[in-house]
Amino acid sequence: MGLMKKVVSFDLDGTLVDAGYGDVVWNRGIPEEYAKKYCISFEEAKVLIRKQYESVGDADLLWYEIDHWLERFQLSVSSQELLDRYESHIRPCPHAQEVLEHLARRYTLIIASNAARVFVEKELACTGFGRYFAHTISATTDFGMVKKKEGFFARLCEYMQVLPSEMAHIGDHPVFDHDTPTKLGIDSYYLAGVQQAGEGAGTPRADGRKTIRSLKELLERL
Repeated sequence: MGLMKKVVSFDLDGTLVDAGYGDVVWNRGIPEEYAKKYCISFEEAKVLIRKQYESVGDADLLWYEIDHWLERFQLSVSSQELLDRYESHIRPCPHAQEVLEHLARRYTLIIASNAARVFVEKELACTGFGRYFAHTISATTDFGMVKKKEGFFARLCEYMQVLPSEMAHIGDHPVFDHDTPTKLGIDSYYLAGVQQAGEGAGTPRADGRKTIRSLKELLERL
């Protein structure tokens, strides 16, 4: 990795914890409540709500604020009730615990997620992963920012008192978790899905991204 790294930063959803949990809360839980309140079918509610989400987009803070959406749709269910209802869907990603065990012996590990803090805390508690992390940062809740902006990662480095060259970051969003931190000088890895099979471990692809197919590959790279 060249210069000595001190901090390894991880995205959470889709990287360490299966993205299915967030998906079921946003795309089943909320539409079900909406359908009940307004006496329409679940499928109708899902389409209506998806259009509302997309009208905001994932570069906007409101996208991540579950209480904003519950209030916007005038639903009486609490965010905590929804998160608790679907906690059985919280599942670690393959190799996550093994990789965290190894890396925690050598680096300071942190979470840097766009998910609201209520999601971050719930997922870390249910997986037991919280013990591996010195800090857990919700970009949207704690910094009022989305990871799409270099300013978030600059602030993260300042918060951790390290240079960008002393940090690595891993996540499953090609822009938020790779392109943006890379521009700042952070050693970044895009955790791609099986559709990327055939790419070498940690090898830059044609688009210039360092792509890994499995968290386990980090043990070779870091």
